[in-house]
Amino acid sequence: MSDRMNRIRALRAPEEPHQYNCAQALLVGFHDVLGVSGDQAARMSAFYGGGMLRGTVCGTISAGLMILGAAGIPQQEANQFLQSFVKAHGSIQCAELLARSHARGIPKKEHCDGLIFEIAAALEKKLGL
Repeated sequence: MSDRMNRIRALRAPEEPHQYNCAQALLVGFHDVLGVSGDQAARMSAFYGGGMLRGTVCGTISAGLMILGAAGIPQQEANQFLQSFVKAHGSIQCAELLARSHARGIPKKEHCDGLIFEIAAALEKKLGL
């Protein structure tokens, strides 16, 4: 496991309430790609968790797209990133994703952590990190 992935896991390690939401864990974990400090990344993404505080677009998707954009990844590849996520999970909407995991008996933190780690691994691979 990479140092970056270990750092992201550490950001999510505490049980509820955790200090970093899903978007923050990713942006802080990839702050070097963004060219900002970890504190700046945490502040920038503070309101993207919980589907932009409204159950809309999953914070892992918002953060993933920000990271891909900062890395100069073309729009076509960003669209592929989104399509892969939808194929795997059926939606990019936080409320829908949480409802599906709840119906399968998966606790919220476990569900969100799984998406964070999945997206982090995909980003590392895409960016060659």
